[in-house]
Amino acid sequence: MKPEEYVEQAIDIAIEAGKEIRDIYLKGTFDKEIKSDNTPVTSADIAAHNIITSALQALTPDIPVLSEEDANVPFSERQHWQRYWLVDPLDGTGEFIAGSGDFSVIIALVEHNRPIMGIVYVPMTEVCYYAIAGLGAYKRDNQAEVRIVSRQLADDQDPPLKLAVSRRQDPKSVLKLFSHSKHCELIVLGGAALKSCLVAEGKADCYVRIGPTGEWDTGAAQIIVEEAGGQIMDIELQPLSYNERESLENPNFIVVGSPHLPWDKLLTAEN
Repeated sequence: MKPEEYVEQAIDIAIEAGKEIRDIYLKGTFDKEIKSDNTPVTSADIAAHNIITSALQALTPDIPVLSEEDANVPFSERQHWQRYWLVDPLDGTGEFIAGSGDFSVIIALVEHNRPIMGIVYVPMTEVCYYAIAGLGAYKRDNQAEVRIVSRQLADDQDPPLKLAVSRRQDPKSVLKLFSHSKHCELIVLGGAALKSCLVAEGKADCYVRIGPTGEWDTGAAQIIVEEAGGQIMDIELQPLSYNERESLENPNFIVVGSPHLPWDKLLTAEN
């Protein structure tokens, strides 16, 4: 199976789920619960999950689907998966609940513990980011499709940085991570995948996530960022891994557009 043979069908599936999320969002009536990990889940999450998993299982019956909303698969079983779909039906549930519109549908294809295809679809703007390993990263909307590349900064020990941050994050907590940078411009946006895509398309230089996320939050974003020329790493600047341990929780991580910069010096030692 070559991922390019399935990317358009996978994009269509993400769009279908996105339309359902958008309809629920615009109606403004949805059920909300708090999961055991103290994160919210809504009826929109579940509706999107059902659409995506059913469609992917029909598209590729032999490839397992691991979704945030059905992730209770023991490592003893999934460690044997050579290839699987990794899905976050609604990334940015908090933004959905708050009414910001900054949320997305995430579908990734993982092979040998590495994402090889990724899709991030934004229901409220109908923008789709996607990438295939070795074939580049792209941004598509109703008007056109363009290849995206991350912004490559000059090899400077202390460059000015555009930092993507969450609406729910204290800007000071982000700025203190870069205490050696003279100038930092903050770009506020919701949803982890959307901030990663900002880095991929060169509108931000860096996004740091301190706090719990799942592998489904980064799978698609990682291949999009990498194919655009950037990189996603943990705070120790090591690559993220997928389906290699019992826990599906990510470490704290950093998304960078210019991997060649001395990020070990730009980040403070406190991290």
